[in-house]
Amino acid sequence: MQCPIYVYPGYLLAWGLPRRGGLEPGTAAVGLAVGCPHPTYLILLSPQMAQRLALRQLLSLAPRTLPPQAPVARHSRAFSTSANCKSTFNVQDGSDFQDRVVNNPKPVVVDFHAQWCGPCKILGPRLEKMVAKQEGKVLMAKVDIDDHTDLAIEYEVSAVPTVLAMKNGDVVDKFVGIKDEDQLEAFLKKLIGA
Repeated sequence: MQCPIYVYPGYLLAWGLPRRGGLEPGTAAVGLAVGCPHPTYLILLSPQMAQRLALRQLLSLAPRTLPPQAPVARHSRAFSTSANCKSTFNVQDGSDFQDRVVNNPKPVVVDFHAQWCGPCKILGPRLEKMVAKQEGKVLMAKVDIDDHTDLAIEYEVSAVPTVLAMKNGDVVDKFVGIKDEDQLEAFLKKLIGA
């Protein structure tokens, strides 16, 4: 038997009980609902939390069948905050990595990062800036480990940020953590062979 759950912004989760004094969003109380044999955990929701839960419940009721669609052409997408946006790109999938990194005749720096990683947010722009200074002699591929876990495992990435230097499809150098601009410049010059 499944118990009914009703959600209203600013109310307790379950049966629309109005907010009682002293409770903050996210706090919980235990009780029993009439006609339900299970203990009920009443959680006070913020309006945003209630809307997300209501939307999730609504979507779970909708049929999941989508009309057939024509295949979508694969587009390469690149994003960069550097002036030379052609030198930096986001890896889209395994075959994109193979084409743009492993099979690339130019040296490629691969930045394995994550959205939740604070040091990655410092290193990423710094590394992009240094790669852009090399004027196309080296490229930079950005790989989000949460989206591309298979690549992170394949290249033995155990911490982020991890940066690989690849030449002719082989890893020739690597570092983990943050580096200053002088260290990054030395790393890139060694990769380029200058």
